[in-house]
Amino acid sequence: METVTLRPFTAEDADWLIARHGALYAEHEGFDASFEVLVAEIIADFLAHQKPGREEGWIAWRDGERLGSTFVVEEDTRTAKLRLVLLEPAARGTGLAQRLLDQAMDFARGAGYRTMRLWTHESHRAAGRLYARNGFALVASEAKHSFGQDVVAQTWEREL
Repeated sequence: METVTLRPFTAEDADWLIARHGALYAEHEGFDASFEVLVAEIIADFLAHQKPGREEGWIAWRDGERLGSTFVVEEDTRTAKLRLVLLEPAARGTGLAQRLLDQAMDFARGAGYRTMRLWTHESHRAAGRLYARNGFALVASEAKHSFGQDVVAQTWEREL
């Protein structure tokens, strides 16, 4: 098995990232197509308005296959937003999630951000454990109806 590399996201990754978010969230969370539409909007915005040195995305790659992603975008001059974190089921439990998070936090620190914030759902328990282990605190939680499901949206953040 070859080593997993993290390479910068390119426009050629967009279709894969949109489709995999849609498929995995439909399968595991029951999300409807509106989630895939949101992911497509986030990616289109990133491609159209990326701030070099302040925003970046990475694709985890092994043996010619994409295994996951993570992005850092600017929420404001002090706050980086972690977005589009995705792991293929075969890559879960391998330490790749930690590596992607480390890459994002290191980039955000180097870009001069002071805080990192992210949005997720309570049902993503493994992700919540990862964030908590890395010093993130749950700062907001709200029950709502999104993507065709009743969810509990969560906001986590930490100082960098």
